[in-house]
Amino acid sequence: MSQSISEAERKQEAMQVIYERSCGLDVHKKTVVACVVITLPDGQVQKQVRTFATTTASLLALADWLAALQVSHVAMESSGIYWRPVFNLLEEGRTIILVNAQHMKAVPGRKTDVKDAEWIADLLRHGLLKASFIPSKPTRDLRDLVRYRKTLVQERAQEVNRLQKVLETANIKLSSVASNVMGKSGQRMVAAMIEGISDAQALADLARGTLRHKIPQLQQALHGQIESHHRVLLGQIFAHMSFLEDSIHHLQLEIDQRLSPFEEAMQLRLAHSWHSGDYRCCYSG
Repeated sequence: MSQSISEAERKQEAMQVIYERSCGLDVHKKTVVACVVITLPDGQVQKQVRTFATTTASLLALADWLAALQVSHVAMESSGIYWRPVFNLLEEGRTIILVNAQHMKAVPGRKTDVKDAEWIADLLRHGLLKASFIPSKPTRDLRDLVRYRKTLVQERAQEVNRLQKVLETANIKLSSVASNVMGKSGQRMVAAMIEGISDAQALADLARGTLRHKIPQLQQALHGQIESHHRVLLGQIFAHMSFLEDSIHHLQLEIDQRLSPFEEAMQLRLAHSWHSGDYRCCYSG
């Protein structure tokens, strides 16, 4: 769809045009409305509006359309997570500006997807949009992995809490003696409980390291009433924790591999901070 700018819009041409070929995108879950505004050498303005699906094939068609029109700058709102695949497929070959919706005045008049796209394109054309910071693609990929690893670590912590509650329900007071219930000794004892061992002395004898100095206290703490449903719950929680630990391990390997290109820069930063007395990058609270 191509049309001429209205007389009211023509009055806005007194404003300086920063980008002669710009595009505003109104991004939704299933569709993307694109409005391209082109300022011709004679000062005339052309506007083209098209709607694309958000499938990969359709977004690639959008990229081809923008390339054919020689669009140099594209802007869109940071709407949930829907902007991310659009950004990833369009960022090559042009400048993409991601705008916080709270930093942009609402479109005048009745709100429609086409008007939103036109409004974004017009603001972009005159250089009136403030771009949000978008890390490079390798950094975005790394951030996704780190965030998911953090989620799994939190899930594991929740499973540890569930396991302790089951032990308390069975009147097993292991946490009163062992500072880390899921340390090597604690895991051996819980595994034995799952296998059906309930004798307090036998369980206490599984202690290793400094915990062996607390055998009498352990015998008292492990004297409980473990029933069959406790073993089922402990078994499921224990298996889930093992799965989470394995997942965290594989994620960490992937994260370390992706961090390797930045190792030299990280070491230089740490060394500089250490010599300058700024330890904030070396320790986190």
